[in-house]
Amino acid sequence: MKMRPKNSPLTAKAALMSGLLGMTMLAGCIPATTGGGEGIGFRQARFQEISAMRSYRSCVDDAMKVAEDARRQGHAAGYSRSARILEKCEADLGPEATTLAQEERMRAYAVSVLNYVKAGDLASASTNLQTFKKSFDGHDLYLPDGSSFIDSMTLITASKENARPHRIAMMNVSQDLRTEMQRVSFWKRN
Repeated sequence: MKMRPKNSPLTAKAALMSGLLGMTMLAGCIPATTGGGEGIGFRQARFQEISAMRSYRSCVDDAMKVAEDARRQGHAAGYSRSARILEKCEADLGPEATTLAQEERMRAYAVSVLNYVKAGDLASASTNLQTFKKSFDGHDLYLPDGSSFIDSMTLITASKENARPHRIAMMNVSQDLRTEMQRVSFWKRN
């Protein structure tokens, strides 16, 4: 076997080929830098959001069971307890899931307002309504007849200022509620 000199064309070609082959093989081993770290962080954040929503939904289910028991047994205190549980569900949700399932959360919090009304605690219903307005700024739920949940609950939990006829006329409430509030107002004056 003969040794070739270092600067021989065959040796340079072989070195170039082995270098290219080595670089090609290494290219497959180098981790991609575009989004590799973000992918794991995204997955962890998504897992936390899913876990928070799973806990939230379980909490809401418990509150709904309490409200159903209160309805079946005719106990107003059960509605109040259900409303407090729903408040806790929303409070425990945490920042990782506050933008998730917004309409679902709105409906659950609206039930807390309704449950306080059913329990006869209009002060707490009014407080929860204000929290609803702040938490879901600019959003409202609409009842089957097209009336506004916020306007209807504002009227039901109304102070004397909101229950005046000219204010009621400007609200998106059902005709039945409007008529009932006008009847109540009439009998308070006469």
